[in-house]
Amino acid sequence: MRVGWLIGLGVLLVSCSTDATEQAAGSTPEAVADTTVPTTDVGDPTTSSTGATTTTETTTTTTTEPDDPCVATVDAGDSLSLVADEEGVALDELLEENRLAIDTIVHPGDELDVCIGNDIDDVTGASRLPPGPAAVRRQQERLNELFSPYIIADLAIDGDSGPMTRQMLCAARMGLGLRISATDMSEDSPEEEALFEAESLRIPAGAPTWANKWILIDETCQVMYVGEGDDRIVNVFPTSTGEPGFETRNVGGVAAFRFNPAVENGGWHDSSAFPVGVDNPLNGNMYKPLYFSQGQAIHGANYVPPRPQSKGCARMFTWHQDTLLAWLDLDDNTEPTWQRGEIGVTVTVQGQYRPEP
Repeated sequence: MRVGWLIGLGVLLVSCSTDATEQAAGSTPEAVADTTVPTTDVGDPTTSSTGATTTTETTTTTTTEPDDPCVATVDAGDSLSLVADEEGVALDELLEENRLAIDTIVHPGDELDVCIGNDIDDVTGASRLPPGPAAVRRQQERLNELFSPYIIADLAIDGDSGPMTRQMLCAARMGLGLRISATDMSEDSPEEEALFEAESLRIPAGAPTWANKWILIDETCQVMYVGEGDDRIVNVFPTSTGEPGFETRNVGGVAAFRFNPAVENGGWHDSSAFPVGVDNPLNGNMYKPLYFSQGQAIHGANYVPPRPQSKGCARMFTWHQDTLLAWLDLDDNTEPTWQRGEIGVTVTVQGQYRPEP
């Protein structure tokens, strides 16, 4: 039995600024069960040599397929350490094989790969080995075509499946409805077939499409989708969320409530949690921050790597922040505003960054 697995996240009360009051909303994943039902076939009546009618019944029972020994399904009350003990593997090996953090929360129905070091994601059946350079170049070309309507930068067609390529592969999985992962994409796999067959990207699952304008930040991919209702994707940006110890909190559909253009300082606002004497975005300063949850903010910076590097916020390049603010009609603001209606955007943060082993 196979079910999709989801990783739940704890809420961390850490932010890159202290000006805010918002609460996070969450959801609980549900497991789906497959049931195999025995069937009974009844034979046709036949007539014996004596003229009596007899009935023959033939019963055929369909049995369930044996469980995959490389996949463990989480039961109620299980933790990662319990699963590791039951499967006879070390906890650190289980975490590395599934690219999970020690504090990851698992839920009933989640599936875990328990065959360690076999270069296969046994939950999906995909190879963990990177494809060859020729296959990577084809993927890079296709990714550039799919993302050409959006601001995210083109990949170099170099055949190197590095962090930038994996970031865009992850973003593509979001927009293709595939299982979200920032891993390599195996050559000739079903997801590579979906990549090459797609004519365009669609709004990812999790986007708060009930809002007129929305932002979806995915920490697994380190990307930000923005869009309008359930009509269209407006743009896709690379982002860098909170680093370990200052993780960006997952939140579901919260309104952005404050915008600070910081015009008196060229757009650079000193974070109240990380004040510095000299304006430097590497030291806690934020370019034109847009706040959305207990001090978390989307802000510009001069350094946006494809991994978490911020102090609880979501960084973007400064020109990307200007593009976002122009879409929200906030680019001409010269004073800070706390008017949610004036800002007019709803933000969701989902996922969990998992560094490459």
